[in-house]
Amino acid sequence: MTTPRDGDPGGADERPEDQRGWSEPDHRSGADAARRGETPPDGGAPSGGATPAGGATPAGGDADRGWEPPGWSLPSAEPERPQQPWQPPQWQQPQGDQPQSHQPQQDWDATPPPPGTPAADPWDAPRSPEPWDTPQQQPQQAPPERRRGGLFGGLFGGGRGASGPETQGWEQPAPPPVDPTDRYGLRAWGTSLGWTATDGTGPEDAAITALVRTAPIRPGKDDVPTNVLRGRADGLDLVAFDVVSPYGRGWVATHAVTAAPLLGQVPALRLGPARLWRHGTGGMLQIPSGDPEFDQRWVLLTREDGPQVRRLVDDPVVRQALLGSDDGDELWTAEGFVAAVRPDAQRPLLVQHHARLLAAVTAALAAG
Repeated sequence: MTTPRDGDPGGADERPEDQRGWSEPDHRSGADAARRGETPPDGGAPSGGATPAGGATPAGGDADRGWEPPGWSLPSAEPERPQQPWQPPQWQQPQGDQPQSHQPQQDWDATPPPPGTPAADPWDAPRSPEPWDTPQQQPQQAPPERRRGGLFGGLFGGGRGASGPETQGWEQPAPPPVDPTDRYGLRAWGTSLGWTATDGTGPEDAAITALVRTAPIRPGKDDVPTNVLRGRADGLDLVAFDVVSPYGRGWVATHAVTAAPLLGQVPALRLGPARLWRHGTGGMLQIPSGDPEFDQRWVLLTREDGPQVRRLVDDPVVRQALLGSDDGDELWTAEGFVAAVRPDAQRPLLVQHHARLLAAVTAALAAG
């Protein structure tokens, strides 16, 4: 049995030595020869007599590329038109080189400058100041650093800086002194209005000590009033103070109270926000006002119903003052006072807020 690799069975293989055995396909022989720089057999045509589609042999340089499918090589993308020489734009051309139709028309005769006058540059020419120009501010220089004495320029010794004309005027102003006993400036504010300040331990402060014991805040047995101010505001004689509790070795303000004295007999009552928890209300009656919005936010409790209580819930000024607040105050009557309390330290703005509430409540209770 013979195969194509066995050659001619009747004698020696008469083919050239380089073509004996395996040979490349016809469509590859011409391309490989062109890649190696050799001339393919039969003058560049593929071995075996194969020719491109259509039976024509490529001419010129196309013969070196071998066989290609139809439409493989595309024409050049550059348009076939003559290249125009580059010309500068019209605005860069001299006036004499421009056509007559492109030259600007002048309706006036320009007077040439005298000979020897340099051409003015419109970009660098100085401009006269205008009224709307903002004056340029000169940069401020930082004050010179003060020289310090001591070892290594003050590293280990805090020497005092030398005073001189260059260091004068740059001293940092000292902060105003702060009274540690008047944290929120209540005493200073009251003194400026002519109010009287006490510490809550005098004989005139015994009444407000009894008032603290009846407050709806459930005070402790060691809570005492302090930082007491007495004065007049909104037509009432007011007394404002802090309720403090012992805390460690000191005291901390837990509630702020403002009270006004009442004339005549007033039933014991409590008027507070509905959202707050209430204690010690045994035997007290809730008096509705008839206003759903007011009854939803505020609750009036009293031990006996009467005309004074009805006037309080029916008064429009009282409703407006309470509905316009943040529902953070509680009011009650005891020991001949009507008072307002809030869980906060006393301060000038809170005193004024309590004064407005107490003025409305006092006027409603004394209307009859």
